[in-house]
Amino acid sequence: MLDPHDHDHDRRKRGLLARLRSSFLTGIVVIAPIGLTAYFLWSVVGWIDGVVLPLVPSVWRPEQYIGINLRGVGVIFFLVFTVMIGWIAKGLIGRSLLAWAEGLVDQMPVVRSIYNGLKQIAETVFAQQDSNFEKACLIEYPRRGIWAVGFISTMAKGEVNRIAGGSEQLVSVFVPTTPNPTSGFLLFFPRSEVIELDMGIEDAAKLVISAGLVYPAEKTDAEGAPLVRKPAKDKPESWR
Repeated sequence: MLDPHDHDHDRRKRGLLARLRSSFLTGIVVIAPIGLTAYFLWSVVGWIDGVVLPLVPSVWRPEQYIGINLRGVGVIFFLVFTVMIGWIAKGLIGRSLLAWAEGLVDQMPVVRSIYNGLKQIAETVFAQQDSNFEKACLIEYPRRGIWAVGFISTMAKGEVNRIAGGSEQLVSVFVPTTPNPTSGFLLFFPRSEVIELDMGIEDAAKLVISAGLVYPAEKTDAEGAPLVRKPAKDKPESWR
């Protein structure tokens, strides 16, 4: 005959193990992003130090005087050097030297292609430009009935809109891939088939990166009911 005390003991033991397991998983969720971020930053700083410090004269390195190899010194030298180069490049002499150097590069077939490609990537990623994605949106892609999150860039112009748009204005939409939103597809949709979302660009990017695990808080009206947006038949104000 089973002892009821043994049954209660087993139940309490299973409950304790379940609580410990839940606490452990919660701790992993908290520690993993912080730890991985710190490790990534530590590794990047170490890599920059390894590249920059050998180029710095030893007399300028602080470890020569304090006897300790400080991580991050190479990053400081890199930032100062980059700021100085940018300041010189903005001046008349710097622009003239840059134009002269680019003229020499343009005369080298292989080097020209590599330089122009890297320059275009750098300008796209780092240049301070006013152009940006307008809004996050929903579009039916890759077929009817399947929805995808996209980012509205601009209204289509030129021969793209003239040939493919017909009587309706086309909208340029960038559809990112998961979990890397920097790659994706540039698609053109009729204006009436693009549903503009209330969530911001960052919230939509988090949704894509997390593969649908992180949803932003939905906006509600005064009574707590979710705000429903219908497909726009007219051009939204943000696109004008």
